[in-house]
Amino acid sequence: MKIASPKLNTSNLSANDEALLRCKTAFEHKDRGDYEGAQSTMRPYWSHLGKAPNTRGLERSVAAQVLLCVGILTGWIGSKNQVSDAQETAKNLLTQSIAYFEAVRDVIKIAVAQSEIAYCYWREGALNEARSRLHDALDKLTFEGADRARVLLRLSTVQWTSGRFREALELLEMNESLFRKITKPRIKGYYFSELGIIHRNLATIENKREYFHRAIQEYKEAEKQFKLAHNQIFRADIINNVGFLLFKLGRYKEAQKYLNEARRLTVRFKDKAHTAQIDESRAQVLIAEGKLIEAERIARRAVSVLRKCGRFGLVAEALITQGVALARLGRDDYARSIFQQAIQVAHQVDALNTAGLAALTLLEEVQDLTPEIVQAAYRQAREWLANSQSPDTKLRLADVTDKVFASIQTELKSDDATEVLLREPGGLQAQLDRYEGVIIKRALVQVEGKLTQAASLLELRYQSLAYKIEHQHPELLNYRTPVRRRPRKHQSR
Repeated sequence: MKIASPKLNTSNLSANDEALLRCKTAFEHKDRGDYEGAQSTMRPYWSHLGKAPNTRGLERSVAAQVLLCVGILTGWIGSKNQVSDAQETAKNLLTQSIAYFEAVRDVIKIAVAQSEIAYCYWREGALNEARSRLHDALDKLTFEGADRARVLLRLSTVQWTSGRFREALELLEMNESLFRKITKPRIKGYYFSELGIIHRNLATIENKREYFHRAIQEYKEAEKQFKLAHNQIFRADIINNVGFLLFKLGRYKEAQKYLNEARRLTVRFKDKAHTAQIDESRAQVLIAEGKLIEAERIARRAVSVLRKCGRFGLVAEALITQGVALARLGRDDYARSIFQQAIQVAHQVDALNTAGLAALTLLEEVQDLTPEIVQAAYRQAREWLANSQSPDTKLRLADVTDKVFASIQTELKSDDATEVLLREPGGLQAQLDRYEGVIIKRALVQVEGKLTQAASLLELRYQSLAYKIEHQHPELLNYRTPVRRRPRKHQSR
């Protein structure tokens, strides 16, 4: 088992000690973003990605550590290099390591492995499963330390990926004392990066400009820590985030400068997934600058790469960007198809906030939509964005209301609407009641009197609509299908 590495002097080590040293060294390479070095270090036990390591002759606790190490590397490298089924392979290896750790009753290592499995689920977009497993890991890590800090940071990532930015911030603030004690620059960099991401999004959601400045401060501190950790890939992430923040502030030229620098770093390290994320940001800036053809091409490429990497939450976001570019190029049919793909992908991975934004953007950007699509998109956008705290999102939903009403009352002209609102007798409430009657009538005509479908169009419960027609608008009874009374059941004597 002792096959010497040119970078390690293992000649005087036992097989078990060599394996542990190689795992430790491989993790150091990974933390610097040097995945090739990590793979090379583990070569005596692990021939290639997708294959299980050879742990023959090792003590059970050491074999568990080798399985853990290879499982973690498989997940990271598989995501970076777009290897299909890499996350499933990683989960299997990590599950095997848990079985070994359980045999030696190493609760901390069990929790670490569980958190790594959770991260695999996160890469696949299975956010609920990831969240559940991270909570299980935290239950085992009752003592403060680096392992608990890593799990908390990953849970924060899952929370904001789900659009739960306030919950993510509260999680980090509750554990601030722990992160202050951490001395490892990579973990501290990750911590400041999370704070930057959260504040950047809260700045938009809560319309607080001071959060933008706070985000920039957190990003600068994160970049400093990742520089100390010699991790250029994570530095690229931070530079990308700063560029995106400048874009949101309308400083497009500065934004492109930062994004191009971030992309240079990820290309240098051949990290296709991160490069695709940066490209999606670049596409958004290009759309703002009116460079739509280039934006669509870049967004389309980002979608392809992220799909191969299994990063489906990010795929949905990139599809939205591509859809916007297509719609503004006048390619409505293609744009509609892309937005619907975004909704489907986001819904499949339970990223309902993203699905809602895709439905809303479809309504905003595509002009030629059937009434059915308009009503379905609006209904689902309202449902999926119901808990959104973003004033911008609420305004956007309000802005598409006219389009939705037009799809329901296709025969109602502007002059007719005015007449309904102004005619006598009756005050405002009476006028509103009449207007409600017109809307209900149009919906009933559209669905040929089928009350269930009309209720769906009007976003009312069946019973509520039936009551309104029978008691408030009896003149509409002839427009609905006949009421079918259920026969009473005879009681047996």
